[in-house]
Amino acid sequence: MLLSNSVLAVSNTPIHWGFKKARNEVPPEAGEKYDELLKKYDAFYKGSPDGKTVYLTFDNGYENGYTAQILDVLKKEKVPATFFVTGHYLESSPDLVERMVEEGHIVGNHSWSHPDFTQLSDERIKEELDKVKEKTKELTGQKDMIFVRPPRGILSERTLKVSREAGYIHVLWSLAFVDWKTDQQRGWQYAYNEMMKQIHPGAVILLHTVSKDNAEALEKAIIDIKKRGYTFKSLNDYLLTESLDDKSIIY
Repeated sequence: MLLSNSVLAVSNTPIHWGFKKARNEVPPEAGEKYDELLKKYDAFYKGSPDGKTVYLTFDNGYENGYTAQILDVLKKEKVPATFFVTGHYLESSPDLVERMVEEGHIVGNHSWSHPDFTQLSDERIKEELDKVKEKTKELTGQKDMIFVRPPRGILSERTLKVSREAGYIHVLWSLAFVDWKTDQQRGWQYAYNEMMKQIHPGAVILLHTVSKDNAEALEKAIIDIKKRGYTFKSLNDYLLTESLDDKSIIY
């Protein structure tokens, strides 16, 4: 496979995002190597450990009948979220994407066809991102799209660089669990317990909307996380309050 010349300048070694889970409200650590790499491209996986702020995000590869329920909960609890959508989701569930934006949520980019970006050329990566951005704008009127979550959770320095040059910031996560296997749902208590065990200051929470467990656990989890003194904020708030050098990108 031919990749563009940028592969010669930066590493294209795949990184499969993941690390030891948080416990006892102590933020997890990806390690200095990854921290420095992400900072170089304004990417992040958690917020400040100094305040009890958390960020709720969802990956939407396809619709499984639970997103409306999730949106109902977010509206009731006045919680902002970011939904990372694929091309399939945009084409199959445009009404739900419209509702996300209408109710004040952010629609982020999860690529058009959910490929491994490390196996694509720079141009193909940009095409994947552009198609999602343009279709979202067409459906919802959301003009700007600056947040991207790498499909399959795979990235490299090259894909970080290409995405950043295209105007995107990688949003990874610091709280997640196996919730996307629709044939292996374990009941709402499992999803609830995982969220409560892993919650920590600055958490970027990743949930998948295909999960019945998540949909049924979400309201109680949000209520109980708030009871612990946490505040849910949007990723735009992150850009305003965290240490991103160029805050002009959110305007």
